[in-house]
Amino acid sequence: MLNEAKRSDVSAKRYKSISCQLPGVFQEIDFYRSGALKSRFNITETDPDFQEVCHARFPVLICRTRKQTKTTFSLVRPMTAYSLPKLPVVAWILLLIPLFCVASAFPAQALELTDSDGKRIVYEKPFSRIISLYPAHTENLIALDCADRIVAVGSGDPFKGKRPSLRFQDDPERLLALKPDLVLIRPMISRGYPNLVQILERNGVTVVSLQPARHTDLPEYWRNLGELCGAADRAQKLLADFQQGVAALEAETRKTPVEKRPRVYFESIHRQMKTFNPDAIAIFALETAGGINVAADAQQVRNTNIAAYGKERILAKAGEIDVFLAQKGRMNPVSVEEIRTEPGFETIRAVQTGRVYLVDEKLVSRPTPALLEGMKTLRRLLYPEETAQ
Repeated sequence: MLNEAKRSDVSAKRYKSISCQLPGVFQEIDFYRSGALKSRFNITETDPDFQEVCHARFPVLICRTRKQTKTTFSLVRPMTAYSLPKLPVVAWILLLIPLFCVASAFPAQALELTDSDGKRIVYEKPFSRIISLYPAHTENLIALDCADRIVAVGSGDPFKGKRPSLRFQDDPERLLALKPDLVLIRPMISRGYPNLVQILERNGVTVVSLQPARHTDLPEYWRNLGELCGAADRAQKLLADFQQGVAALEAETRKTPVEKRPRVYFESIHRQMKTFNPDAIAIFALETAGGINVAADAQQVRNTNIAAYGKERILAKAGEIDVFLAQKGRMNPVSVEEIRTEPGFETIRAVQTGRVYLVDEKLVSRPTPALLEGMKTLRRLLYPEETAQ
C-alpha cells in the first residue's frame, strides 16, 4: 500500500514521509521530500547495510539496491494516497520478472574512503592499473597479492622488479602514458607537488594520498588498500595475523615490570637531533617490544611520524638512556661510530655501556607487515639475555 504518513521536522524544515511496500516482496521503504509541492525525493536508509532506490509509477514499483549512498529520483504521478490492486500471485510474479531485469542493468554500488589529506574518494570498482609512488604502498600491495595490478613504482623503490620507475617530479605525461586508473601517493607528495595531483585528476586518474600518522591508523590503512585493489578479504587476514603477532609480543612484555624495562632514546634523524612523535609507528614498535620511550614529551613535526627534540634535551636525560636506538636508511644515513663520537654524547649511559644500535628503517618506520619483524628485532636488542637462553 502507498499512503501518507505523519509529518516531522528535520533540520528545521517541514518534511513529508511516504512509505511504499509490496507485501511479501520488498521491505518497507521511506521517502522524504521538502515542501508539499516538490516531486524530488531522497532515499533514506531502511537497513543497516542496504538502501532501496525506487522509482514509483502506479501500479508498478521498480527497485534497485545500492549500499550506503543517497539517490534522488522523481515520482511521475502526483503524491496521492491510493492502494495497489489485489492481483493473483501468478500476476505478481509476471509483473516482477521485468523489474528484476531492470534492476540488474543499474551500475554496481559505489565505494568510498577518506584519504590522509581528508579528501573523499568515491569509486565504483577496484583499480587494475596502479602507480605506487611510496615503497610502503608497493610492499603492501604485493602482500595483498595485487602485484599484477602495479604498472609502475617510484624511483628507488626496492620492490621495482621489472616495472618502470617514476619520480613525482617528472612530467605528468610520463605517468599518463602508462594509462593508470589509480596513483597512490602520500601527503608529502600532495603538499609538495599539488600541480601533479591536479593534472592527473583532470585526466580522469584517481589520486589517493595515504600514510598512517599513528599506529592506530594501521588497520584502516590496510583495509583501504585492500578495497582499492580488490583484496578486502586478504587485507583482513593480513591485519588479523599482524594483531596476533603483536598480542604475543605484548604478552612477553607484560612479564617484565615497567620499572625494570630498558629506557630508550629512539633517533629518527641524527643531523637534526630528531626523534619520533609519541604516537608514531616506530614508538609503537618500541613499546610493544618492551622498551620505555624517554622522549615521550617530544613535539610532533606537522602531521608526521617525526618529532623535534634537540641535543640539549637528549643530554639532559643522558643518565636515563639505557639503550640508544637509531633508524638507519635514506632518511637517516648514520653509523654507530657517528653517534658515539657526537660531541657531548659521551655522557650518555648507552654510549658508555656500548648499547648503541641501528635498526633498518624499513622494519620500524614503514606501515607494512614487516613491522612485526621489526618488533622482534627490537626485542632481541632490548633483552639480549632472552636470545642467550
